[in-house]
Amino acid sequence: MTRAAFGAEFAGAEGFLNSATYGLPPQFLVDALRTHIDEWQSGTLDAASFGEPVSRARAAYAALTGVKTGSVVLAGSTSAALGLVAASIADGSRVVVVSGEFTSTTFPFAAQAARGVTVTEVEPAALPAVAAEYDVVVAGLVQSADGTVLDTDTLRDAVAGTETRTVIDVTQAVGWKRLELGWVDVTVASAYKWLLAPRGTAWMSLSDRVAARMTPHAANWWAGEEPWDAIYGLPLRLADEARRFDVSPAWFAVLGAGLTMPWLASLDPAAVESHAVGLANRLRHELELPPNNSAIVSIPIAGAQDRLRQAGIRAAVRAGAVRVGFHLYNTEDDLDRLLSAVGDNR
Repeated sequence: MTRAAFGAEFAGAEGFLNSATYGLPPQFLVDALRTHIDEWQSGTLDAASFGEPVSRARAAYAALTGVKTGSVVLAGSTSAALGLVAASIADGSRVVVVSGEFTSTTFPFAAQAARGVTVTEVEPAALPAVAAEYDVVVAGLVQSADGTVLDTDTLRDAVAGTETRTVIDVTQAVGWKRLELGWVDVTVASAYKWLLAPRGTAWMSLSDRVAARMTPHAANWWAGEEPWDAIYGLPLRLADEARRFDVSPAWFAVLGAGLTMPWLASLDPAAVESHAVGLANRLRHELELPPNNSAIVSIPIAGAQDRLRQAGIRAAVRAGAVRVGFHLYNTEDDLDRLLSAVGDNR
């Protein structure tokens, strides 16, 4: 059954509360993918045409996060993007991360231990108070396991005027939450969750002071100032902007990102956030869970996974609890079905 939402159509949205694992593609993306797969099969695919969706998605990421387009890097995954950042921090750097953070965010920094880099875990609420004591702060804006939202206003005030670098993973926020993160040194997001694109593309923004220390370890033709003039021979000739850290695009992944991300950026961000968080907050109220203005809800009810599955609700289990996420294609019907499934535990 197809469901219309914000001017797009989504098949399979009924009962789908698993956008924190992967987002559903709008029909216009599915149609475009099928067209390009047919072209691939017939040998008529135009490889150069994928440059345009990269440009559209790059600009859309900047609009969705409040950063400059010229600071945005195309990557293949969050961990690969952050690996470049982690490799650039000074020997002996002190890094602070949120306890229980998603490991694609923290492992790249922990892997620098041989250079004397230390990584300390603190609880999310304690992070702003200690941030300025460290060289690098690494955290998810919205926690993958339970939807906890980072207090970015307090963190910004805490590090203002210091040498502390801030690295914020917005994978579980961008697409449903309004963001203004021009002050952050590094933002990063995988595009296959709330940005509704195929898996295989991530985006990262870099402040000038971070980019200046980074080495383009994955330097390639696409990162060239003129990519199609940089496919053979030396000397090294990379782009001046952050694009010099780009990876070569995964064609169908960037095709999708170049369609869904500009569409999401064209929507009223307040309306999208209000819709998603409104459904999540009603669930919290009904289940008497603590308030948290997040589209992700962790349900600590024994046996909830089986009951939701039987009710046709698709969700995930993270950190020992059922995790649900409400996006722009979810409705009150999905919420009512979930509440009916958990029954007497309300």
